[in-house]
Amino acid sequence: MVKIHTAGRGPVRFLRRGCSAAKRWIDEAAAPRTLVRTTGIVCGCVMLAACREGVVDPQGPVGEAERVILGDATAIMLAVVIPVIILALLFAWWFRAGNRRATYRPEWEYSGRIELIIWAIPALVVLFLGGIAWIGAHDLDPRKPLESATPPLEVEVVSLDWRWLFIYPREHIATVNYLVVPTGVPIHFQLTSTSVMNSFFIPQLGSQIYTMPGMTTQLNLQANKPGTYTGISAQFSGPGFSDMRFTLRAESGEGFAGWVAEMHAGSGVLDEPTLAQLVRPTRAGGELSFGAVPEDPFDLVAHGHLATLWSPNEAL
Repeated sequence: MVKIHTAGRGPVRFLRRGCSAAKRWIDEAAAPRTLVRTTGIVCGCVMLAACREGVVDPQGPVGEAERVILGDATAIMLAVVIPVIILALLFAWWFRAGNRRATYRPEWEYSGRIELIIWAIPALVVLFLGGIAWIGAHDLDPRKPLESATPPLEVEVVSLDWRWLFIYPREHIATVNYLVVPTGVPIHFQLTSTSVMNSFFIPQLGSQIYTMPGMTTQLNLQANKPGTYTGISAQFSGPGFSDMRFTLRAESGEGFAGWVAEMHAGSGVLDEPTLAQLVRPTRAGGELSFGAVPEDPFDLVAHGHLATLWSPNEAL
């Protein structure tokens, strides 16, 4: 009797040990899963926070139209990418070595229906994407004026090494590395460069456009909401390229008028000696303001009549 009782307790003791081990394993595995879950949530929050700036957070009509094009193009591509990924996983699972229900056809080599599908779908994708790009490229032509009952604000842009000069020809004022505009008013930019090719880009407002010496490009943008928007140079142009940033401050009409009055009361003057200093290479330059511009230097720069030669040591 004793032997039978002892033998019966063995499996029970074994099951208890197994359950204890399984519980410890589950508790130990729970911590990594919690860490992975927490990490995923944090990464998701960081990615969503990054969407608060840039092309996915437009603050003007041009940027909003570009986001629509971006969204449409992404949806069209995902309509193909997602089914392809699912089918790839499904095929790998169905034709696994252990699935006896899968038909093995070593002599199969052609199917007209499959050929039609694999060629028709990419052709439709290219057709849709091409149509969106074609229509959007003409609707968002940088030279095309924005529809508005308010006349546009004229701003002349000169890309220096490595700063941005903004000239207001009607107001006879100028700034360096920042500009102020009224909200709800179209902005007509004329852009040129003193030396090398550069790229003017305000991600939250819209289109990027190049600046080139000896010629003028045009761009039309608008800020719908007050705020401060970052502008960058999207074209490598030398060792000071990474510091070639500026800010656009959008204010109400009254705020813009007050700022112009304050600028006129300032003492800075953008004359020929000052311009000669500005065109010299400067890295990480600060903001400057000029309350008077006796002679607009934009045409002088755009026609290549401004000497911008310096030694390699000065550029570094």
